[in-house]
Amino acid sequence: MTAERMDAVIQVLVVDDHDLFRTGLATLLGQQPAIEVVGQASGGRAAVRLAHELRPDVILMDLRMPDLAGPDATRMILDRDPAMHVIALTVLSQDENVADAVQAGACGYLTKDAPIDEVATAIRAAAQGAAWLSPRAAEVVLGRLRQEKRSATDELPIEQRLSARELDVLRLIASGMENAEIAKALNISPRTAKNHVSSILMKLGLPSRVQAAIYAVRRGLD
Repeated sequence: MTAERMDAVIQVLVVDDHDLFRTGLATLLGQQPAIEVVGQASGGRAAVRLAHELRPDVILMDLRMPDLAGPDATRMILDRDPAMHVIALTVLSQDENVADAVQAGACGYLTKDAPIDEVATAIRAAAQGAAWLSPRAAEVVLGRLRQEKRSATDELPIEQRLSARELDVLRLIASGMENAEIAKALNISPRTAKNHVSSILMKLGLPSRVQAAIYAVRRGLD
């Protein structure tokens, strides 16, 4: 992410089928520095269309909508344009659709009662390509994956793709640790921990640490 892009105004599309919530959120976001709401959609199908037309940096996506569910809309949007960033919105922190949204490619999760400052922070993180997943959401996502526990095949076993230290880091990512916590647990510097995370994502071809956590859980590394 270049300094120029980080300083640019972040264009946001707000998607929710409740008019009062959607318009209120859009108004509050419009008052945040360097954030511009470029569009609103009242349903998943409209979200897919507007995402293609407006090409926003970040999409706030309601999970439960009558015409097209948020996870399905997310998947359709990211299949067409993988560079977009979607943050899932839900009323319930235990919403099972959170896992569906993350698996569809959403890079973040927020409950609808989150303070506007937290919403703005999540949007800025997403625009820079960082994941924003609360501990509650991580518990939902990883818990569901542990229940499903389906195996996946790779051309090479993971032990041949990652070093022993990278496997340690991946396990800690799956447990929900951030870089600073990983550094402390392994007695390494935060910079080294960050480099290990970047190397893991590159070797496994994964876009974010959230997807890395999912990868680890599916392979029984958590």
